[in-house]
Amino acid sequence: MSSQNPVFIPGPTNIPEAIRKACDIATLDHRSPKFANLFKPAIAGVRRVLSMDAGEVIVLPSTGTGGWEAALSNTLSSGDKVLAARFGMFSHRWIDMCQRLGLQVDILETPWGEGAPLARIEAALRADESHEIKAVLATHNETATGVRSDIAGIRRALDAAGHPALLLVDGVSSIGSMPFDMAGWGVDIAVAGSQKGFMLPAGLAILGVSPKAIAAMETATLPRCFFDFRDMLRSYAAGGYPYTPAVGLIAGLAQSIEMLEEEGLEAVYSRHHRLAEATRRAVAGWGLRPCAVSPELYSDTVTAVVVPEGCNGTELVQLAAQKYDMAFGVGLGEVAGKVFRIGHLGMLSDAMLLSGLAVAEMCMADLGWGIKLGSGVAEAQDYLRASATQPLAAAA
Repeated sequence: MSSQNPVFIPGPTNIPEAIRKACDIATLDHRSPKFANLFKPAIAGVRRVLSMDAGEVIVLPSTGTGGWEAALSNTLSSGDKVLAARFGMFSHRWIDMCQRLGLQVDILETPWGEGAPLARIEAALRADESHEIKAVLATHNETATGVRSDIAGIRRALDAAGHPALLLVDGVSSIGSMPFDMAGWGVDIAVAGSQKGFMLPAGLAILGVSPKAIAAMETATLPRCFFDFRDMLRSYAAGGYPYTPAVGLIAGLAQSIEMLEEEGLEAVYSRHHRLAEATRRAVAGWGLRPCAVSPELYSDTVTAVVVPEGCNGTELVQLAAQKYDMAFGVGLGEVAGKVFRIGHLGMLSDAMLLSGLAVAEMCMADLGWGIKLGSGVAEAQDYLRASATQPLAAAA
């Protein structure tokens, strides 16, 4: 069976050959100037992708989940109160982590398919006159439901309430694929992972940390050792790590930054929007709808497709893998079985996307969902033809 079919899970994403080659390097002394020559351009590039104007970039050998934990443990203390909305599996998991770490979480329960509830966040912050809430947690792109939340709106809520809480943002499935303005949105910690928009294998947690969050490290008392930002920053000053880094992945990160900037970040974001819109046109052609309840919430990296009544999205994902050797995402948590997910991020072209939409269509026909072959693919084709741009160099 061929292993060359593109994947349509919302991460890990397809890895460009140039990045795979960049990761495949001989053993390198990570305390040598050669490592610093790899590391410094990668860090500088991440700053540009995040639109940072101050603070530090920290790259940990971990995943986005490790990045969540690092963000919490470096800025908060046991018993601190945080505010978070729960509207999908990944916002749920970050809340669960907070509770396991001994934090108090004020949870704003929100229907899955909706985004962060700005008015309720502002009301909770205004009600907190003693400023017991130390951080607001926000999932920028909820991968389980294909929902993008308004991070700038959360910053406006904080400012309108005059509240000093930190703003910690999970950007794991958005950063590098959708616009992210850390400075403009007043984000204190942004968390990304290597395996999404950066198109690398899993293994790096990538964080942007504001000066305000760096200052919070000095009073935070949650246990931290491997993830201690203070150790990282002391070692960074000498061009290294406090322990052995993932040298190959860092070399790949530098190559990823080069590829993203060669294409142009605005072009990268535009390409993701085009592919997402083509996917949504296909979904409408099938007579189905996204899980996201309104267009302003639509994610440009993943679409969760609500399946017809009486059907099971997990069955489609299983059939696609077994019969056509193609990977889609299953529904998670409250939407398990109710949706299947099409990831459209990272290294992806028009032709690659159409192959995934065609396979999804064949699976729906195989399962007797009443979908006419060609109905969704034709809608996507018409849209892509009308909005065609220059060929994507990164996918060559």
